[in-house]
Amino acid sequence: MKQLKLMALDKKDLQVISSCCQDAVLKVGDLEYLAQQNQFTLSLNRFAWEVDGKTKTSERRKSVLHFAQVKGVKISGIDRYDKEMVLSLLAILFEAGDEPSGEIELVFAGDGAIKLNVECIEAQLADMPAAWEAKGRPSHEKE
Repeated sequence: MKQLKLMALDKKDLQVISSCCQDAVLKVGDLEYLAQQNQFTLSLNRFAWEVDGKTKTSERRKSVLHFAQVKGVKISGIDRYDKEMVLSLLAILFEAGDEPSGEIELVFAGDGAIKLNVECIEAQLADMPAAWEAKGRPSHEKE
């Protein structure tokens, strides 16, 4: 299967990246904010939803999610000093401000969140060559 390389420049594009990153796992140490370059990056292990069901086994892929035009970052419900803490990404949302600026919210399991104050939506998702069989398929309980 080909490696994903996606770019988001608007809310609809960001929803596609969000669906591709649902249930990705990463460690707090895999988060990087470069304030002087206005960039925020996550190195994550993405569940490959686009290939799930097309092969006998499910897989995870090493991916990088990069946000540009980031003016500030707020973290809640996450101990940013616990570099080994594992996070599970549930969704990526966008709340418009004075368009095209707004706030991108990374929503994690367990009430964790990261809010990126952005000048505009400019995100990229890129798979790396590393891929392996997933130990299980993520599931979401319905209430």
